[in-house]
Amino acid sequence: MRRPAPLPPPPRSNREDETERRAESAHADPAAGATAVGEDSASDAGRTSPTDPDRRDVADTGVPAPVRDLHGHRGHRDASDQDATVDSAEQEQVGWRAVWRAARARRRALRAEMRRFTARQRRRRAVWLWSVGALVALVVVTLGAAYSPLFAVERIRVVGAESLDSSAVEDALVGQLGTPLPLVDESAVKAMLVTFPLVETYTLEARPPHELVVRIVERTPVGVISGAAGYTLVDAAGVTLSTTPEVPEGEPVLDIVGGTDSAAFEAVGHVVRSLPEGIRAQVTGVAATSADDVTLTLGGTDTEVVWGNAAESALKALVLERQMAVTPPEEVSLYDVSSPDVVVVG
Repeated sequence: MRRPAPLPPPPRSNREDETERRAESAHADPAAGATAVGEDSASDAGRTSPTDPDRRDVADTGVPAPVRDLHGHRGHRDASDQDATVDSAEQEQVGWRAVWRAARARRRALRAEMRRFTARQRRRRAVWLWSVGALVALVVVTLGAAYSPLFAVERIRVVGAESLDSSAVEDALVGQLGTPLPLVDESAVKAMLVTFPLVETYTLEARPPHELVVRIVERTPVGVISGAAGYTLVDAAGVTLSTTPEVPEGEPVLDIVGGTDSAAFEAVGHVVRSLPEGIRAQVTGVAATSADDVTLTLGGTDTEVVWGNAAESALKALVLERQMAVTPPEEVSLYDVSSPDVVVVG
């Protein structure tokens, strides 16, 4: 940075010019100088101490007393030198002030430029920080409210129960009342529902602010197995659903070699579950010695349906339903759909 040029010296006053002119005249003509200077110094004569030789000279002669230098030599003060020194000091001080002000102005300009070029970045940062802060606040408030008694369970509703008594399930889960919805103990719910054999699967659904919905999928029974204790109702997985002394209405009697752990029982379960509701209601018995010779008995007419294995059960059920519509069971004694492409009616 260039150093600014020094300021011009201030204009000299008339008094300073007159003093310098008299001093020069005194050097040229001591007598005239004494008279001229004496006129200006007459007012200071009364304040001069008689013991001060320099001041006494001024009082006696009217000429300014000489000034002793560092070596003891006497001489007269030069007013122009003093003024030049003062002017130089003032100019130097003014120069440094100008430099400082210029530097400060430059720093301000740089800061303004930085702010201008980073304004968009600062706005994006502010928006991002505000969004994150709002999201965090929302999460905190939501979690605080969700885990508070404001969302406690006050009602349990069972959905999907047909053969199962839904009120009994609700009574079994009464221990979850008063628990915040997010804190419902699923393991405790599972332990309660295991005691109901008809429950195959279930899901829990929280409905704020105070309702807990239990959706149940019941097991589908495939028939009853005769035993010493009576007739045991089982599903396709062989799970015991209930035991009664009499055959439950609408359930076929299963005659399967090998019991519920055999391949024949697995095939029977698949076949029975694939039957349409109209045919399923007419079946009174199912027999199988292996997985490839499943046979159904239609009640009332004792008509047999040779099914074969469980492959293509959905297609076999559709073919059988169409054939029964053409030739009712009362007119025939046998339907063979083991090969669904060629139906045999006897």
